[in-house]
Amino acid sequence: MRIPLSRRIALFTGVPLALAGLMLATGLMPRSQVKAESNYENEGGGEGQSFPPNSGNIVQKECSACHMAYPAGFLPARSWEAIMAGLKDHFGENATLDEATAKSITDFLTANAADADGRYSRVLRGLGPDDVPLRISETPWWKRRHEGEVRPSAFNDPRVGSKANCVACHRDADQGYYEDD
Repeated sequence: MRIPLSRRIALFTGVPLALAGLMLATGLMPRSQVKAESNYENEGGGEGQSFPPNSGNIVQKECSACHMAYPAGFLPARSWEAIMAGLKDHFGENATLDEATAKSITDFLTANAADADGRYSRVLRGLGPDDVPLRISETPWWKRRHEGEVRPSAFNDPRVGSKANCVACHRDADQGYYEDD
């Protein structure tokens, strides 16, 4: 008996994902070591996206002391390198870290960036090879996801504060879920 193609695809993708989920749930694979390859995203209208969260790692600890710890998959490695190299003036704040901590964070961000290991993410669509966006909200991907859907005045609402406050609209953003709420 021949197994239909749709069933083979489901088995081929579903079993490894289920095993990875089981390993995460049982602690056999720490979340901080989840690589960009496990990142799945869907730019389809209304379906939202999900990115591996930074929970339980140095990025979460250090970055979320001042702002949400954005998923590494939101920017290419070159952007994270530039951001980490400029912590003395991090968007108007001195966010300097000791050398070991800064290296650890940079290593994690670049290993899990949108272009990690030569992969291509939809987040990169519209960026030139030499473009180094420093703000997620300035990327073509972010603009495609928000322009026309979110009124510009929404970012002036005191409950939102700015484009950087993802959790104002995406309640589970700190867990890596960016569903259209």
